[in-house]
Amino acid sequence: MSESLQTPFHDLDHYVAIPRLTGLTASQDGTRLVAGVQTLDDERTGYRTALWEVDPAGEAPARRLTRSTKGESSAVFTRSGDLLFTSARPDPDGAPAGSATEPTSALWLLPAHGGEARVIAVPPGGVFGALTARDADTVSVAAAVLPSAKDLTQDTELRKARKDQKVSAILHTGYPVRLWDHDLGPDQTRRFAGDLAALADEPASPLPSDPVAEGEIPDGEPPSSGKHLDLRDLTGAGRHLEEHSADLSADGTTLVATWAVPDAGAAIRTTLVVVDTDTGDRRVLVDDPDADAAGPRISPDGAWVAYVTESISSPDEAPVTRLALVPTDGSAEPVVLADDWDRWPGRPTWLPDGGGLLVQADDDGRGPVFLLTFSGALPGSDVVVEKLTADDAVFSDLSVTPDGATVFALRTSYAAPAEPVRIDLAAFLASGAPGGRTPLAATLLRSPVPAPALPGRLTEIETTAEDGSRVRAWLALPADAGPEAKAPLLLWIHGGPLGSWNAWSWRWNPWLMVAKGYAVLLPDPALSTGYGQEFVQRGWGAWGGAPFTDLMAITDAAEALPEIDETRTAAMGGSFGGYMANWVAGHTDRFKAVVTHASLWALDQFGPTTDASFYWAREMTPEMALENSPHLAVGEIRTPMLVIHGDKDYRVPIGEGLRLWFELLTKSGLPASDDGETVHRFLYFPDENHWILTPQNAKVWYQVVSAFLAEQVLGERPELPTTLG
Repeated sequence: MSESLQTPFHDLDHYVAIPRLTGLTASQDGTRLVAGVQTLDDERTGYRTALWEVDPAGEAPARRLTRSTKGESSAVFTRSGDLLFTSARPDPDGAPAGSATEPTSALWLLPAHGGEARVIAVPPGGVFGALTARDADTVSVAAAVLPSAKDLTQDTELRKARKDQKVSAILHTGYPVRLWDHDLGPDQTRRFAGDLAALADEPASPLPSDPVAEGEIPDGEPPSSGKHLDLRDLTGAGRHLEEHSADLSADGTTLVATWAVPDAGAAIRTTLVVVDTDTGDRRVLVDDPDADAAGPRISPDGAWVAYVTESISSPDEAPVTRLALVPTDGSAEPVVLADDWDRWPGRPTWLPDGGGLLVQADDDGRGPVFLLTFSGALPGSDVVVEKLTADDAVFSDLSVTPDGATVFALRTSYAAPAEPVRIDLAAFLASGAPGGRTPLAATLLRSPVPAPALPGRLTEIETTAEDGSRVRAWLALPADAGPEAKAPLLLWIHGGPLGSWNAWSWRWNPWLMVAKGYAVLLPDPALSTGYGQEFVQRGWGAWGGAPFTDLMAITDAAEALPEIDETRTAAMGGSFGGYMANWVAGHTDRFKAVVTHASLWALDQFGPTTDASFYWAREMTPEMALENSPHLAVGEIRTPMLVIHGDKDYRVPIGEGLRLWFELLTKSGLPASDDGETVHRFLYFPDENHWILTPQNAKVWYQVVSAFLAEQVLGERPELPTTLG
């Protein structure tokens, strides 16, 4: 490839240094937008996030609001326009760094009228998940608190005692005991509420026409007040709020949150509760024994709660995800919205007039915004579902201006990472009657992070599976790929398995391999979302069936293209994709190499050891697990394999990788020789989890994968990174 075509994807140091946009939040009046931007730290060993302001009109360039070595995130606006965010940076007026009471993160307030940010809440276990009311000064935050602590003061004392005595023990009375990459306990998440008005020394002033530059303090402005929020405990002790979602009513009086409750078989089930933010009185709003509730949103008038309901699966029935609506006062049973719409909606966003909802849903390799409008007398009646956006992209972080005219969001696809956009909702609504309107394209705003140049082109292909089902995929091709320059093919299998290759990924980024001359196939086989319930069901409980045959069918279609060299192919996958890579290795020798990351290997062993064993029990019976277990075909593996696993992976515990590695060397069709030589490789990360997150370890991941594929697929002898010693 010529020097003029070099991109950040041709050099891993450049790649890991690409700034990354994360999160978008709008002020209550819709006049301000703030996004997070992740950048490498000075040592290039981690990322830190700063907050940037984005012009909603798309005219002015973005400007940086915060700067610190610890970074800032989780921004949310108050009703007066002040900006709240969380950060672990030192508080000039607080405890010294390294003290027993130093928080994981504190809640900071950056005044709308300029000035210095200051800490307003500093729970000893850290703070996260800040919510503000649209029309009130109420704020709610989540914090981790030791279960026996009566208040945050006692929590500080208990934590200091544990630290001073070097006690790390955790006594469990229930399940689960760990999650993804961390141990649960001894502290537990609680929700608190506070009154922002109590912090004010003077009335808030509006944002000036000439905003204060980043980090500056206007001449003559006095230092900020040192007051902290008086936080009221709303939920008390108990492990009910792990990975919870919540919403605060416009008037600040009501909090609605997901609430985990124990279920049979050491399982947990998620309900919805309503909490009075003044008294802490709590009542159950939704408790469906056959479904989990998630993502609650309170209507603008406070009368309704829209939420996501997901049926509890069984080994024979895949989950069904729908939107539901329930009166906030609990006066009527929940109703399911648009039950005949064959897509799985995400968390809803209310229109300002309460006449409908915006949701994102996977759809045919994309993730458009859909509009659900209520044409009947009451919300939830006569629902019309329309696709609002026409982009070949996925949307997230939706917010609507108070006049209902504009939607702000982040847009991402395999053509570009996350970018802030504006959607003209008013124009869409004016274009016709409900059900007859045409989706429109979003308008790109001026992002703090320009989209990187790509080393190739993106297209899509499809084929017909054995049972007649349509199977489609994205295909990323080198710029010069063609009949005279055929590209070797990499089949990448997504995780989940309930997911879709539809959004940009920094961890599994096809363009790094495209820059090396490969074509990367990103298919959505059976079990993938965005193709309807039946497409999920046809692979449910039979992972080695339709998902496998779909992958082989779409690979056949890719190999038939004039740009592809069908004699040089490899397969890769992570998590469920790693499971499928293992299955592929034991059921076909068509590939020259297989890379399996964080993969399930022996399903009889995996089930009781994963961090959510109760969910696995809903997925497969012991008989089904054995029938679909890749380890039983180890003797048929005649393809060189690269095994990758992190020791801190609790979703797919390290035992899967260790057993796979041992059995490859002792039982596969390509065992190690008597002197220990093997074509297989094991890349082990002692301090990484299900994902390889730190920049330099991510570099090593890509370097080793590239070297392994170059040797097995291209017949080259590349050098390994010197950091491996």
